[in-house]
Parts: sequence; structure tokens; C-alpha cells
Amino acid sequence: MASKKTCIALITIVLCVLAATVKAQPAGAARGMLVGIYDPVQPIATPDTTFPTLVKLRAQIIRLNLDWNLIATRRPAKPTDPADPAYDWSTYDKVLLNAAKNKIQVLFTVIGTPKWANGKLKGTNRAPVKPADLRNFALAAAKRYSGKFKRGDGVVLPSVRKWLAWNEPNNPVFLKPQWAKIGRRCAAVKKHRCVRYVARYGPVGAKAYVSICRSISAGIHASHLAKEVVGCGATDPRGNNSARNPRPSISPVAFLQDLRNYGLKRSQFDVYAHHPYYGRPSESPSMKPKGKQTVTLGNISVLTKLLSKLYGNKKLWITEYGYQTRPPDKAFGVTWANQAKYLTQAYAIARKNPRITMMLWFLLRDESRLGGWQSGFFTAAGKKKPAYDAFRRLPH
Repeated sequence: MASKKTCIALITIVLCVLAATVKAQPAGAARGMLVGIYDPVQPIATPDTTFPTLVKLRAQIIRLNLDWNLIATRRPAKPTDPADPAYDWSTYDKVLLNAAKNKIQVLFTVIGTPKWANGKLKGTNRAPVKPADLRNFALAAAKRYSGKFKRGDGVVLPSVRKWLAWNEPNNPVFLKPQWAKIGRRCAAVKKHRCVRYVARYGPVGAKAYVSICRSISAGIHASHLAKEVVGCGATDPRGNNSARNPRPSISPVAFLQDLRNYGLKRSQFDVYAHHPYYGRPSESPSMKPKGKQTVTLGNISVLTKLLSKLYGNKKLWITEYGYQTRPPDKAFGVTWANQAKYLTQAYAIARKNPRITMMLWFLLRDESRLGGWQSGFFTAAGKKKPAYDAFRRLPH
């Protein structure tokens, strides 16, 4: 019989040989990057066909909007209680149960201010008058989707562990106003006296978003679940930084700096999110944009460097990305073959970046109206594009 020392030596040699045969992961590769899809319509409208498709696509996670304005059309008497009769969670319960059944994670985007909470202003893209209202709703949502909440019918609802605070808050479509008069400045001096004043504007959208991010993050974390992760930002890739523009917005770089200027602290959110869409059909995922304030996938390091400077080694979620196709979009679309090629390239770029831990493609199926988006894996009529198979082949 071999001695104990000899056996140990043989085991060591075997382990070394096995280790040498394991293919090393490229240096700096993002380990565990989640691959998924953002489609705010299909998982809710057609769950019976959508979820089997998501399984075939090997989607690990889907992003869905948790619409505060639809869930709470009137003010709840007990806002932190998910069972308050003013809340209607039925739509979201169904989609979450379907996702859990198919072993797909859910990222909920808390968005949309009810009229009773925004000062009765027109539109759901207004910040709530009282931040506590949003915090209370976020806490109620976290409680309901904690994995322990039992409905009246005895069903225990699945858990949601990933949350996103709003959508593209540097874009007036989703948060308004972006700029507002905050005072005045002297434009002309005569004999040591100011003879002409002009309005001075400030990025009030960024200021409002600091409150939104804090409120949602505080509400989610108040559920005291250690695994809750809240992302803030989810910024649009472009912005004009002009208060006098017909469509005033804030660039993602300026917006991130403004968040810090208005007091958003590192401890008040877990992950930053961004939407690094291309700017022109001729622009591949690796190409740098022309605008210095624009952040696409080609110059994502501009954003991560500033993020490091302001908030340390925060991870980055890409919660929207995609290429539209021609046909049907003749103005902004690429060929079907290029969509598939660019999808593969884009995910390879993201996977090599250790800061990026999630990347979601927008969307599953084209919108029927040409004014909408046509970046789906299927046309509006249901025809499959080559990008479908390209997504299925992505490494997980």
C-alpha cells in the first residue's frame, strides 16, 4: 500500500493537471453579467407566447415597468401596506408568477407619478411633491415582492431583488422640467451699475432626480432584505445642456456630475444604469460618437471614469440597448444582418468590461407604429429576424 505522503503527492499532480486544462477567463472580463430583455408590453399582453419565447432565447432576466400611477390611482390610507385597497397589483402579480414559473429574474423599474402625488399636474413624468409618497410606495412594492407576501387567495408571490429608479431622467419625455429659472445674472454693466439682467437657469431635473433616487432606494431597502439591489440613473445617451432649447435636456455626463453636486451620496444607491444607444445607422457598437457629451457603448469609459471619480467602483447596468432595423425604419434602421452582427459585438464589448454586470436588449417584438421602435427580434407581424439566433448564441 502506498504511503499517505505518496497519495497526497499523486492527488496534487492530478489537481494541477486538471487546473491546467481549464480555459482561463480573459483578464478583466465581467463575471456573471446578466443577459436579458426589456420589453414593457409583450410579457404583460401575451404571456402565454412570450415566456416560452424568452426561455428559448435563454434570457436570464427581464425588465418591466412598475407603474406607480397605474397601481395607485388614488391615495392609499396605509401607503406602506401592499394590501391597502387603493393598490391594484394584479397585472404585475401575473407577470411575476409567469417569470418565476419560467425561472427568469425580474428587474422592476419604479416609474410614473400619480396625479394625486404630483400636485395635479398634467403627465406622469413629474416628480412627486412629497418624496415620502414615493418612498412609501417603493416600500410597499418591496414588501409585496419580498418572496414572503401571501395574497388573500393564499398564493405566495415570488421575490424581486433588482430594482431601477425611474427611466432616462435626463430626458424631458420621462422627467419634466429639466431646466428652470433659478434667478438672474447681470448681462451689462454701466458706470459700475448693472443695467441689464437676464434669466439664469439651473438643471432642476437632476435636482428632482436626486430626490427620486433617494426615495425609491430608501423605500426598497427599508424592507430590510439584504439582497435588494437598487439602480439609479438609467440615463439617455444624449443631451443638449440647453435651457432655451425647444426640447431641453441634460447630457449623461453633466447629469451624473449634477447628481453629485445636488448631494446624492454613494451610500444612497447600489448600481448606476445607462442606455448607450448608437447615434447613426452607420455607427457600429465600437465607434465613438461625435458629440463630446454623448455616451454610447463606443466611449462607455467616459461614464465609468466619471462614475469612479464621483462614486468609487460602482457597477454599471445597461438597462436598454438595441439597433432598429430597415425595413421597416428607413431613417434610423440597419439591415437585419447588421442588427445581428452588432448585437454580438455589443455584448462582447460589455462582457469584457468588469464594471458592466447586466445588459438588456430592447425589445422583443417591433412596435407597429413607425414612430415607435423596431429593434425587436420579431417584426410587428411576427417574422423572426437573424438577431433572434444571435441572442440565443450569447455566452451566459
